[in-house]
Amino acid sequence: MSEALIKDVKTTFIKTFKVEPILIYSPGRINIIGEHTDYNDGYVFPAAVDKGIAAAIQKSDNGHCTAIALDLDSTIEFELDKLSPSKEGSWENYVFGVVAEIQNRNKVVGDFNIIFKGNIPGGAGMSSSAALENSVVFGLNELFELGLSKEEMILISQKAEHNYVGVNCGIMDQYASMFGIKDHALHLDCRTIKSKPYKIDFKDHQLILINTNVKHSLSDSAYNDRRSACESIAELLGVKALRDATEADLDTVIDKVTPANYQKALYIIQEIARTEKAAKAIKKGDLETLGSLIYQSHMGLSTQYKVSCEELDFLVEQAKKNKHVLGARMMGGGFGGCTINLISKSEAKAFAETASKAYRKKFGKECSVYFIQLSNGTHVVK
Repeated sequence: MSEALIKDVKTTFIKTFKVEPILIYSPGRINIIGEHTDYNDGYVFPAAVDKGIAAAIQKSDNGHCTAIALDLDSTIEFELDKLSPSKEGSWENYVFGVVAEIQNRNKVVGDFNIIFKGNIPGGAGMSSSAALENSVVFGLNELFELGLSKEEMILISQKAEHNYVGVNCGIMDQYASMFGIKDHALHLDCRTIKSKPYKIDFKDHQLILINTNVKHSLSDSAYNDRRSACESIAELLGVKALRDATEADLDTVIDKVTPANYQKALYIIQEIARTEKAAKAIKKGDLETLGSLIYQSHMGLSTQYKVSCEELDFLVEQAKKNKHVLGARMMGGGFGGCTINLISKSEAKAFAETASKAYRKKFGKECSVYFIQLSNGTHVVK
């Protein structure tokens, strides 16, 4: 957790509103394995990380609410009975959406002021949006004593994203950000929304993220396209979701689906199985097997699910050339964002430099490297 972020929002809040705020910290997340499985009722393996969003919040007595995004130097004022989504892509939709979804549950929220600031790299697929939603719902729950459980709060955050931001996301991001446990990853069943925490002993290895710093415009439409392909194949198989299907089941409809959609469904079935194998490997402390599963995950995302891109594939190839990297894959929705790499600690810096140099030479632009630790979920900062 960043002390500097907390201090910054607190100081600015007191200066702006002349009152002591409640302070909330909400982390971003990584996903070790299990990509695009969440909306197929499958398993995912996320963890909260030590980059996040700090928010300062307190009641307002001037008849309206004020929200300030310090990073963006952007301020909005709004009234609680006049909420509607503003233009597409606006940060305030995350705030409006959370408030609207709380109101939909017949919980009474009064006027409030909120200031937030984060250090989650944008576009890195580390779920800054979920961290923001969670910080708002958690803060309002504290401030107005709404009595919401963490489970209810993440569903409010998810609905806010569906209805105000227009992204039909699964529950993983909000869950990992809310329920994260230091030094653990969460093997989350996206159907029951229950998880089992696994303590990961990385021994002399660590995780680093390398951000391509690209976001290809395909991402939203491709996401919705993949989702509907999965849903239509599940329907064809007569199951609720692909989580309930086996490879043998899929083969019974091979002549009824396009080869491309067959591969997409096959990837999902295999990826769900990989998360369960990963859980066993982590339990045994078998980092080699975990690394191998991570490489397999990337292969599936790139060649079967087709959500990778040239930049991501290039970085994974760089990882494969280095014997100190146990596993690497694209992380997140795809078409840009980060690769996650499991690498020996002593070689991490050298690998980051070599990969960055090769990337610059190939694409004429910089990638960014983040060294991360697994951390606790959304909480009040005392």
